[in-house]
Amino acid sequence: MSSVIKVNLPEQSYEIAIAPGSLDQLGEQMSGVKLGQKVLLVSNPMIFKHYGERAIASLKKAGFEVASYNLPAGERYKTLNSIQKLYDIALENRLERSSTMVALGGGVIGDMVGFAAATWLRGINVVQVPTSLLAMVDSAIGGKTGVNHPHGKNLIGAFHQPRFVLIDPEVLKTLPAREFRAGMAEVIKYGVIWDTELFDQLEASKHLEQLRYVKAELIQNILTRSCQAKADVVSKDEKEAGLRAILNYGHTIGHAVESLTEYRMFKHGEAVGIGMVAAGQIAVELGLWQAADTERQNALIKKAGLPTKLPANIEIAAIIDALQLDKKVKSGKVRFVLPTQIGVVKVTDEVPPDTISQVLASMR
Repeated sequence: MSSVIKVNLPEQSYEIAIAPGSLDQLGEQMSGVKLGQKVLLVSNPMIFKHYGERAIASLKKAGFEVASYNLPAGERYKTLNSIQKLYDIALENRLERSSTMVALGGGVIGDMVGFAAATWLRGINVVQVPTSLLAMVDSAIGGKTGVNHPHGKNLIGAFHQPRFVLIDPEVLKTLPAREFRAGMAEVIKYGVIWDTELFDQLEASKHLEQLRYVKAELIQNILTRSCQAKADVVSKDEKEAGLRAILNYGHTIGHAVESLTEYRMFKHGEAVGIGMVAAGQIAVELGLWQAADTERQNALIKKAGLPTKLPANIEIAAIIDALQLDKKVKSGKVRFVLPTQIGVVKVTDEVPPDTISQVLASMR
């Protein structure tokens, strides 16, 4: 089982290769993209322990000159201090404009390495090798890179498309169950915003909360359909001028919940799950969505083992305030992605604050 998906862009299109066991072909695949000889592979200690030497061996076999560096694991390390460390290593290894940074890890590593590549020498190559479900279906694709500011998630960043994305489903075998569940939030998101067939397939599956319960065929289909959805949207709107905003479904309130809990209480996908529940209920309150559909969505989120309630220690007023720091705020108005039917959403800034507060209060 393998598939190749093309992200068609005006300046630099690229491919997403999805195939079991493909990590050992990383060097060979990168050779086909015609990159420079110098490579800096960046990971975290746990991921590197599992897959770092295999990736490096493959790169060296293909003739690349490889250096490596591990950043600490965790969202709270997604800061400019970590980027400074990557700049130091890039300087130490004399990375040039033709050189490549390879991100081997989950969404945090992918975002940071992408941002470092975007800004080192005003932009060098980056290749994404995602190792978490969330990174595979979402953050490794589309060129969004960045780090967190103490007052908000991903407030510092740049668009910088990868030259190539390699997805090996077999690396999910070492992914902790909680991380797998967090990734399922983004998969469910694609079903709600874009792909009714994917939503129906997830609904028909008996288990979604642990990889061992999900058949390899469904995993391949989840990866292929999710990546295709992301590629379709990004190809139509590379830099979030319009359509791409729909990919933020569940993220508006999700990001606020993450930042208010200092990125320590929730995984990104868990916060997105809470955000999708909130967005769905807001859509019902505004008469945009049927209550039966929000119940279907929420049942799927629960089946994936994701939270659907707000913790009691987060003040609703604090969430409302945090929304004003969201990147999608325009002219002081918070923009929400709200579903109108399964597979279709709209972007609106006409959500009364009282409605937001009322929905959040109901989610305690």
